Amino acid sequence: MVFNSIEFLLFCGLFFLLWPIFRTRNNSRWLLIVVSSFIFYGWWDWRFLFLIIFSGLIDYITGWFLPKKQRYKKFILQCSLAANLGSLAVFKYSVFFATVLTDALSFGGVELNLIEKIPEFALILPVGISFYTFQSLSYTLDIYHGRLKPVRNILHFFAYLAMFPQLVAGPIVRAKDFLKQLSSYRIPNSIEVWNATKLIVFGLFQKMVIADNLSLFIDSAYGGISLFDGTLYWWVVAVAFSIQIYADFSGYSLIARGIAKLMGYHFKMNFNHPYISATIKEFWSRWHISLSTWFRDYVYIPLGGSRQGALMGMVALCSTMLLSGIWHGANYTFIIWASLHSVFLIAERYVGISKISKKYPLLFTTIVFIQVTVAWVYFRAESVQQANTVVGNLFTLKSTDLAFINYYFNNLIFLFIAFVIESFIYFKKKRKTVLIRLFINQSTLDSLKMACCILLILFFRGEGKQFIYFQF
Repeated sequence: MVFNSIEFLLFCGLFFLLWPIFRTRNNSRWLLIVVSSFIFYGWWDWRFLFLIIFSGLIDYITGWFLPKKQRYKKFILQCSLAANLGSLAVFKYSVFFATVLTDALSFGGVELNLIEKIPEFALILPVGISFYTFQSLSYTLDIYHGRLKPVRNILHFFAYLAMFPQLVAGPIVRAKDFLKQLSSYRIPNSIEVWNATKLIVFGLFQKMVIADNLSLFIDSAYGGISLFDGTLYWWVVAVAFSIQIYADFSGYSLIARGIAKLMGYHFKMNFNHPYISATIKEFWSRWHISLSTWFRDYVYIPLGGSRQGALMGMVALCSTMLLSGIWHGANYTFIIWASLHSVFLIAERYVGISKISKKYPLLFTTIVFIQVTVAWVYFRAESVQQANTVVGNLFTLKSTDLAFINYYFNNLIFLFIAFVIESFIYFKKKRKTVLIRLFINQSTLDSLKMACCILLILFFRGEGKQFIYFQF
């Protein structure tokens, strides 16, 4: 069940019919959230509900015992980490580990296909497993460090863990931020309802109009279906994927935030126009903010961050980025993607790019976009070999048949629209544009934007695609 489907529209309509009845009492409110979230998740494969329940029970019990068993708290936490990360390893990384071992054995002259030895159930990737695992871990880690007290009611805990708007693709909500919200309810006022509606409509626009219309062009290129080639062609493909993954993932986050706001709850911003960043560090403060801050607080800072000298700072940074790459997927391509960002971040830190970028913001924004776009090639490619070939095409001047523009014009027009929108936002933030709001009040302007988005969704939506980040 995806947000841009008839099934979800009916599901959401039924939920909000029941919500005013159930929200007034804690147990009934939490029960409705849990049952609805399990139905939402079980729509893909009900069998993997047992995995969420298992992960949740482990951390609920762990959280209960941590304050009471101070002598064994480290061991209790280790058991929780082993259970959560163990299930993640089985379902998400079995094939990758088997591939690495097979390659290592092959290098030593031993031919053995370990992938064939993996049980069939472990070959299926549960939707959103990385998201709810990290969300569950934040609960036990915060209790362990004394930042949070455990909840007594198990429905309260599972309402936090399985909250359906962000269950399968984030944002990753922290227990210390959201459990308190769930302990009460509030009825959103008219302004909040309007803001929630804007988030949902803009999110659907990003997903259905921008991301889905670009997918055919990008998939045909990486799938080897396209008849075109050349440097310019692959630069357009690479840039299109940069826009697609942003529109797709940011769109999901906006919809999730909008649905939560209609319920009376608040999710923090997950994307803040990352492509207007003038440094890679700034990019990571704007891209997938909930995951970036999760790794910062639970990996980078515990490893010492930048407090233990330059060398250890580089080790902490590279380790954090490597884990981020592995979190995204079990493939060498994600490791290279993370390694590229590590190199970019280290270079910025020790060359002092942040100071220089302030003098020439547009130039460095362009440079950062190119860096990120090249790295995205490894994120999107099916293999390292394919990614290397594409990057080679980007930097070797090969002629391009410009007929690809006409052939994919119906798709590429939405790339142009996305660039116009982001450019407007960039110059607006730099206060270099004359705003229409000088002549039209903000509410009228918002209404016009909404009307345009709705019309585009109705008449120019692309072929429905699953959200990219469902695979993580």
